[in-house]
Amino acid sequence: MSPDDGPTPPSGSSSEAGASGAMSIVSSPPRHRAAAVGYLLYLPAALMFALNGTVSKQLLVGGVESTRLSQLRVTAAFLVLLVFVTLTRPAALRVKRREWPTLLLYGLAGIAMTQWLYFVAIERLPVGIALLIEFTAPVMVALWVRFAWHHPVRDAVWGALALSLVGLAMVGQVWEGFALDAIGVAAAFGAGAALAIYYLSGERGVRTRDPVSLTMWGFAAASAMWAVAAPWWSFPWDAVTAVRGEIGPLTAIPGWWLVAYMVLLGTVVPFALILFSLRHLSASQASVVGLAEPLLATVIAWVVLGEALTPVQILGGGIVLAAVLIAENSR
Repeated sequence: MSPDDGPTPPSGSSSEAGASGAMSIVSSPPRHRAAAVGYLLYLPAALMFALNGTVSKQLLVGGVESTRLSQLRVTAAFLVLLVFVTLTRPAALRVKRREWPTLLLYGLAGIAMTQWLYFVAIERLPVGIALLIEFTAPVMVALWVRFAWHHPVRDAVWGALALSLVGLAMVGQVWEGFALDAIGVAAAFGAGAALAIYYLSGERGVRTRDPVSLTMWGFAAASAMWAVAAPWWSFPWDAVTAVRGEIGPLTAIPGWWLVAYMVLLGTVVPFALILFSLRHLSASQASVVGLAEPLLATVIAWVVLGEALTPVQILGGGIVLAAVLIAENSR
């Protein structure tokens, strides 16, 4: 929920970040200097988000459609957050009329589309490659701020753009005729664009409400959209029941256990850990540690799913992540 820090600049961490929550909009200068505590909280969250890519892919290749998996994740996360907000800050359940446009954009484009397109991408691409492409969102944000909003950005953004293009060319191994699935690549770039919308609309939304209730309403909008597009009475429950996944030494894991991980340990728990970690970390610190997610996701997918990358692709991925760090600091 790779959610994935601060409003200026938005962090590329947690592509799951779109669904993983609002960490990209809650960072502020740390009240405490105990950065080590922040890292100890953030790293397990990054690991949970990274593992969630492999868990979700097993559900997808097991026969659960990307639309239905997205619907299941955002709806379950919304219900958990609804209970939390109701118990801790009931006043946040009220929404002012002027908030609706931002909440709808944040929920429909920023959360629903990020999640769905990410699932489409990892179904067709190695998890690590899909995440690397999606993680170019901060570069897209910097370019949007420069050309659409006409706000000043540092010249370094051009270096970030050039590096990201070089890195992605290496990841895609374009000199070999671009062997990656075209639909998967398009979905990954679409997820990156949706994640950029998530960052930008989240920046606006956090001005009027706290990040937890903002995220709750974003998931509410995403849940409502899927309920209309894919009514619950036609949900393929049998498809989830039929899945048997494998994680390391664990085999024949029931599909509903994978769903439970996706919702609780792949969304709610890491989201909470990141919120706590941002009490101790600045946006730039969170940005650096957040980049552990695609690295961990690549390793996990290699071990569990056999999705090995070539040395050139690994080097290209490192260049993409360097571009993300530069873009993070260009605004």
